[in-house]
Order: sequence, then structure tokens, then C-alpha cells
Amino acid sequence: MRPSRLTHLLFDISAISKGVDGVLEVIGGTILFFIKPAQIHTVVRLLTQHELSRDPHDRIANMLLNGEQHLTVGTQVFAASYLLWHGAIKVVLVTALLLQKRWAYPAAIAAFTLFLVYQLYRYSHTFAPTLLALSVMDVVVIVLTWLEYRRLQALAAARLATGTAP
Repeated sequence: MRPSRLTHLLFDISAISKGVDGVLEVIGGTILFFIKPAQIHTVVRLLTQHELSRDPHDRIANMLLNGEQHLTVGTQVFAASYLLWHGAIKVVLVTALLLQKRWAYPAAIAAFTLFLVYQLYRYSHTFAPTLLALSVMDVVVIVLTWLEYRRLQALAAARLATGTAP
């Protein structure tokens, strides 16, 4: 497989993954708007109860319980709003990228870079390894988006030069 073909395939995979993630964020944000903190408490207790009975030091279960205990209505509204906007932006940009809309490439690079900066800011406060992993993946997506944009520009220039532009 040619390097440009591989880059295009990786770009498609990363864009589709971002789009699926965006859809899940929109769904999660919507659900978060409509459930009450007491319902979240009940669900988290049910999800962690069995694991904590076997291993009271389970990191993930304790992290979920700790996070849920600090959940306020204000935090819940912020999280729901953040997920909705973040997800909606991703869905719109990924859709435009997959339709090869020229404006979407610089817009996606800018938006994904802003998301990356926010994630790194959050990482500097929480040191959560998941934020670091997501940030590395976002850098890969940004680079692939830039490479795909350059590929499409070169293709358009070649078509223009040969007179085969649509």
C-alpha cells in the first residue's frame, strides 16, 4: 500500500472514530441533563458494589465512587453542556471532513487543537493518564487531518494543471 493511501485510510479510521465518539458524547450529555444526582448515585453503587466486595481497593470502582460523591448539580450541568457541545462540534466537523469539505480541514485542526489544549490543561491539574492517552490520540488525528488536507490540495492542484478539475 502506498504511503498516501495508508495515510488516507488512517485518516478515515480516525475521523470515523472521532465521529462515533462525538455521537456518544451527545448521547451522554443528553442523558446527563435528564437524570438526577440520586439516580447517578444508585447506578454507581450498583456498578461498583460487587467489585468492591471482592476487592475493596479496586482503583476504578473507587474512582467512580469518589467522582460520584463530588457530583453537584452545577458540575452535572457543566458536564452535560460540555459533552453536548464537544460532541456536536465533533459530529459536524467529522461529517464535513468525510464529505471532503475544504473549510472543514482547517476548522477541524483548530477545534481539535483547542480540545487538546484543554485536555492538557486538565491533565496538569489531575494527572489522569486517560487524558494523556486521549491527548496523544488527538495529536495523531490532527496530524492525519493536516496530511489529508495537503493530499487533497495536491490532488486539486494536479487536476487543475491537467484541466480535469470538476
